[in-house]
Amino acid sequence: MKLFLLRPQADLPIKNPWEPWYDKCFGFVIRAENESEARQMADIEAMHENNERKESGHPWLDPVWSMCTELTADGERDIIIYDIRMA
Repeated sequence: MKLFLLRPQADLPIKNPWEPWYDKCFGFVIRAENESEARQMADIEAMHENNERKESGHPWLDPVWSMCTELTADGERDIIIYDIRMA
């Protein structure tokens, strides 16, 4: 199994699936066999960022809207995910 970090892409258009910011998931760390399986698992657990009526529909499945990076133990000390949204 592999670990994957899924996050929204950095430079999305103004009308993106994570606007407005509330009731949305902004990141996952998922253990899966491959990227496709990780994206499918994220899509199942998605919140209101999934919307069949919008162009983005299922943003965790589409690399245009979200990134999926395999995590390894290599690299410098780092925080992998720290995702806070405050009202």
